[in-house]
Amino acid sequence: MEKGTKGDRYTKEIIERILSEGCMDKNPRPKYSDGTPAHTLSVNHGMTTYDLTKNESPLITLRPIATKSAIGELLWIYQDESNNLDLLAQKYGVTWWDEWDIGNRTIGCSYGETVKRHRLMKELLEDLKKDPDGRRHIINMWQVEDFKEPHGLKPCAYQTVWNVRHGKDSVDYLDMCLFQRSSDFLTAGCINQVQYLVFLYLVAKHCGYTPGRFSWFYANIQIYDRHIKQAEELLRREPIDCEPHIVINEAKTNFYDMTPEDIKIEGYPRALIKEKNPQMKFVTIHGQRFVTHKKVSNY
Repeated sequence: MEKGTKGDRYTKEIIERILSEGCMDKNPRPKYSDGTPAHTLSVNHGMTTYDLTKNESPLITLRPIATKSAIGELLWIYQDESNNLDLLAQKYGVTWWDEWDIGNRTIGCSYGETVKRHRLMKELLEDLKKDPDGRRHIINMWQVEDFKEPHGLKPCAYQTVWNVRHGKDSVDYLDMCLFQRSSDFLTAGCINQVQYLVFLYLVAKHCGYTPGRFSWFYANIQIYDRHIKQAEELLRREPIDCEPHIVINEAKTNFYDMTPEDIKIEGYPRALIKEKNPQMKFVTIHGQRFVTHKKVSNY
């Protein structure tokens, strides 16, 4: 039997694919902190999928993954429906979005502002309860008209699609898939999946369904040229057996009442992972969503 999580296995498969098949871009937008263009190796089109009833998880043990700040970011976007950077910093201790401040301590018309403007979250929750068998339960943050207004960046993880499934065991399951146009895989690929997996659990709890299946579709997935050594190191590492799972405070049912403290990830041996597969450092990249000035453990 293979060791580690399903996320570990997908991670190694994706890294191997990028290193063997990836193409190098010619005119990259991001730059390293020394001003050098930040080239990437990338491949197009792929997916991961997890059956949550079997405790399958995108969390990896090849390096430690810190999730608290990522959950805060998720709530800032979909619960607070905010673009305010001061709120993000004061409420969740997250400051990595500051690079996209448009000059008024917001990221402009993107992410949470788009969710609020188009009532995307509220309509999703209402529709999932009112019409569970519908096939139009979609949050899409790629709103072209919004982008005509000042904005710091366009969303990477931009769309989720939700379906209720009436299981043969008489349980109503909520399945969700995430569509992502671009993923800096080594620093954020795992985090984005875990982040939206938590999102699925929160919505399922609000609507009275059981989390069922989570899938992640990526259009383009990349590794930066100065991260290739870290990618090769991850391939050499041995994963650790565990079954991480998400636990939501039983006393909370309303999506808008849930806090980071109500969301626990159990069965993830962080101390052992730090000992066996210590955290990695990644060079600083500007002009992209994830800026890793020190260790990526802060994200």
